[in-house]
Amino acid sequence: MTTRREFIGTLAAASAAACMPNRIHALTGSRRLDRIGLQLYTVRREMAGNVETTLQHVAAIGYRDVEFAGYYDREPAKLRATLDALQLSAPSAHVGLPGVEAQWSATAAAAKVLGHRWVIVASVNERGTFDSIAGVKALAARFNAAGRRARDAGLRFGFHNHNVEFRKVEGAEPLEVLLSETDPSLVDFEMDLYWATQGGGDPLAYFARHTGRFKLAHVKDSGGPPAHEMRDVGAGVIDWKKLLAPGTGAGFERFIVEHDQPKDAFASVEASYRYLKALEF
Repeated sequence: MTTRREFIGTLAAASAAACMPNRIHALTGSRRLDRIGLQLYTVRREMAGNVETTLQHVAAIGYRDVEFAGYYDREPAKLRATLDALQLSAPSAHVGLPGVEAQWSATAAAAKVLGHRWVIVASVNERGTFDSIAGVKALAARFNAAGRRARDAGLRFGFHNHNVEFRKVEGAEPLEVLLSETDPSLVDFEMDLYWATQGGGDPLAYFARHTGRFKLAHVKDSGGPPAHEMRDVGAGVIDWKKLLAPGTGAGFERFIVEHDQPKDAFASVEASYRYLKALEF
């Protein structure tokens, strides 16, 4: 079985340009998410079988945004035509570090065609990166450089966490170091709320300390300690009203569903969508 870490390691292109930000809108005295996205890694097996049919199914469920994790050998222009026909937007895509360093020209070109706003490094697997503060600071410098390249191309650069960024090294959490050492004008963050919870992090404390740095949220649920089994949104212990409500300081512009290993991918993404669509704040 291909792991997310292995999968991300094979990526080499994608993302960022323009999309209207997500909003939480008023509805008969309450507020709800008016736009919900899906990380297509969740349906990667289905995408590998038939990209167009999978995207059609995703759109039929009600998703309006998708976040790519690879383009499945499709030309960006053809993918964009499919998205347009289905009234889908792709505000972001996940890439590996090579995609924002050695392969930046190809990444930026694809991003512009597909209408991405953010190019997001999904995982950093280089040995020793998170073993010292010096290693984390060196990574932050690379992120700033990637952010400059993205800005110059009219895009935004971002980073998506897993759990390792919450494991203290030399007394500090690596995510805190990355936030402190990166330039807010160059680097955004995508908070994976499951991995933050599983790693023992406190998302609300991060939102308070770094208001507005987290532009995107990955939304997937946890069965709770000790195993923290990954679950569909609403089927676990995470308090979504508390984490996604306006006023947390997060400043989320996109809410993106994901499940790394769903038993039935389409059933999973539909259950998560229905829960979030009905969630009132």
